[in-house]
Amino acid sequence: MSADYLPEIRTILGDAELRAAWPLVSQLRPEFDEARFLAQMHRQIAEGCRATVAFDAQGVPRAFACWRVMEMLAVGLHVYVDDLITDQSVRSQGYGKAMLDWLKAEAKRLGCVRLQLDSGTHRPHAHAFYMRERLRIEAFHFGVELT
Repeated sequence: MSADYLPEIRTILGDAELRAAWPLVSQLRPEFDEARFLAQMHRQIAEGCRATVAFDAQGVPRAFACWRVMEMLAVGLHVYVDDLITDQSVRSQGYGKAMLDWLKAEAKRLGCVRLQLDSGTHRPHAHAFYMRERLRIEAFHFGVELT
């Protein structure tokens, strides 16, 4: 991405747009197939989740965010980012930063006081990016599989 180009960032809803984003999303979520991704995204969108994509100048999806507005006692009204993915072939070219900046601005526009996300412990490159962008490690996230 050239220094003077800002990607087009827009929220997507329909099957065609979600299908176009699938090759990008599959880089982070290889355990999914396209049909499972579409079904789950439609369920999540119906529950208030939003899917946002940053497109390059040729209209190719280069960054994807799945996010929602939540309110919690601990942090108040905030945007929680479920997934933030930058196409591995264009990492460090500004698409992830553009998406994160857009998410922060959208959170402010919606009256949120924070942006929050979790990142797996196995993703040190993502952690370095988040820290460069002034996100800080504020808590441990615990979970247990219920089988």
